[in-house]
Amino acid sequence: MATNSSIEWTEMTWNPVTGCTKISQGCKHCYAERMATRLHAMGSDRYRNGFRLTLHPDLVDLPKKWKKPRVVFVNSMSDLFHDDVPSEFIRNIFDTMRGCPQHTFQILTKRSERLRELGPSLPWPSNVWMGVSVENSGVRSRITDLVSVPAQVRFLSCEPLIGPLEDLELDGIHWMIVGGESGPGARAMNPEWVESLHRQCGSASVAFFFKQWGGVRKDMTGRLLHGRTYDEMPKTEPRESDKLVQLYG
Repeated sequence: MATNSSIEWTEMTWNPVTGCTKISQGCKHCYAERMATRLHAMGSDRYRNGFRLTLHPDLVDLPKKWKKPRVVFVNSMSDLFHDDVPSEFIRNIFDTMRGCPQHTFQILTKRSERLRELGPSLPWPSNVWMGVSVENSGVRSRITDLVSVPAQVRFLSCEPLIGPLEDLELDGIHWMIVGGESGPGARAMNPEWVESLHRQCGSASVAFFFKQWGGVRKDMTGRLLHGRTYDEMPKTEPRESDKLVQLYG
């Protein structure tokens, strides 16, 4: 199950795991839960269990079939490091990503403690970007856990940003995505919180991506900050496949 994505910072999604459970305030109005409920009602076999965590072993090797390089958000409909995802299944996902150097894989988790626990036993090829969600100051310890893993790109998703995040420790962080909550019941995002994160990224040379102001109708509020869009992406070293293309054309 892979689909083209409307998420501004990726190209497509790959969901070998679906379903999740809520663990922090950022989960309150989970978009994936709403989507899974709709897909279940439509009779989608992948969502026969609704939003209960479900493994899809037949999709583990799917990226190997894609020849054209793609930027792939892994498990947009779940959390790869959920406690109910077997460690061996996670390693199989990493083996697939390592075997597909033509693609860039973006993983995002709220289970940073498990990420830190499993990190030393996982391969970390340069095409795997690892991120954690940091929606308010109550979960800033996730940043410390993230920095412990040797991913070439480590990033923060401060979305939905539902509280101030001051004086973050950004050493070892390469990219930050910031955005307000959207959809039914969306909680307001204070512009001062956004400005603070933008300044902190500038001071720490962290790439800054402003995704949206959010609100019930995010299409009405847009994604302009200071009258422009911020679509910065992390700098990465050229991969071996890229070097060969440059060498031989």
